[in-house]
Amino acid sequence: MVSPLPKRSRSLSEDSAEALEAKKPRALVPHVAGTLVAAVDPQRRRSGLQAPTMQLTGATGEVLTGQFDPSGQFVASAGFDRHVLLWRTYGDCPNYGLLQGHRGPVMQVLWTADSAHLYSASTDRTLALWDTASGERVRRLRGHGAIVNCVARPGVTTTMASGSDDGTVRLWDPRERPAVAILAGRAPVTALAYAPDGDQLYAGGLDNLIRVWDVRQRTVRSTLAGHTDTVTGLALHPEGGLLLSYAMDSTARVWDVRPFAPAERCLRTLEGAPAGFERNLVKPAWSADGEFAATGGADRTVTVWDHRSGQLVAKLAGHKGNVNQVDFHPREPILLSASTDRTLLLGEYDFGAR
Repeated sequence: MVSPLPKRSRSLSEDSAEALEAKKPRALVPHVAGTLVAAVDPQRRRSGLQAPTMQLTGATGEVLTGQFDPSGQFVASAGFDRHVLLWRTYGDCPNYGLLQGHRGPVMQVLWTADSAHLYSASTDRTLALWDTASGERVRRLRGHGAIVNCVARPGVTTTMASGSDDGTVRLWDPRERPAVAILAGRAPVTALAYAPDGDQLYAGGLDNLIRVWDVRQRTVRSTLAGHTDTVTGLALHPEGGLLLSYAMDSTARVWDVRPFAPAERCLRTLEGAPAGFERNLVKPAWSADGEFAATGGADRTVTVWDHRSGQLVAKLAGHKGNVNQVDFHPREPILLSASTDRTLLLGEYDFGAR
């Protein structure tokens, strides 16, 4: 069921309606060993954000997931309050949509390539496909026997994949309600990433492994081993060839997933982002230019590395709770973070200033 927008939100047609609070918090102090590394000089602003840092509030539960749409104009977020909130990236960052219908917390959101639709995965064992213009739920996808933790899509087809505590990855065509294929694993699936061409799917799980599935053959092509605890998030490099993972062992890893790569696929282990006792499914991200890797963690910061050198570039403070997902703007130097403290932060960065 699609509910009306709350009184404090802004709809597409009501420009005078009051927006959910989007405010500039007190000055944030991103640092490494006490040195400012991502502070933005007001005279050298490089993004279209209204202020160097914008705080988005309005969620009534922990925010587990947040993502820019492919155009960078919009943000979707969701979490323990079971709602999906839609925001505008620019201006006052108004909330313009509330998508309701899930009966459990929403674990992950995922925009379609044209930004016209949005997927959400929930602990209620279902996925939903939403029309982001009308706010209507277009499809409810059923079939998983347990919590749905994650969703992923390739860049060239309409196929979408979901991973669940039931140990399966299901492939979906949004035009059909039943799953078009089921990939059976051996452990709960907690993280997914799709190769751009849709031929390979990477699935991380509770058994600490990342399985590389051949989507056409429905078989496991290889396994990436190295993490010593649950893999919570995966992200494929913008140019392909590299896979970023984060796990409850408090490490991020960069993997070489190119064909015919050396047997030792783990290129680098990145440290400095503790997972903590909450054991949330923390999701990492690559910058749009592929230079930086970032993840959240239990220390309430966003940790950023230069992936080639492995150097810790920034520890970005500001949240008051676990940072559950980070995402980079597709075109501008803006970093999004979603937190247990019920807020999102949009921050302009300049890592070249270190």
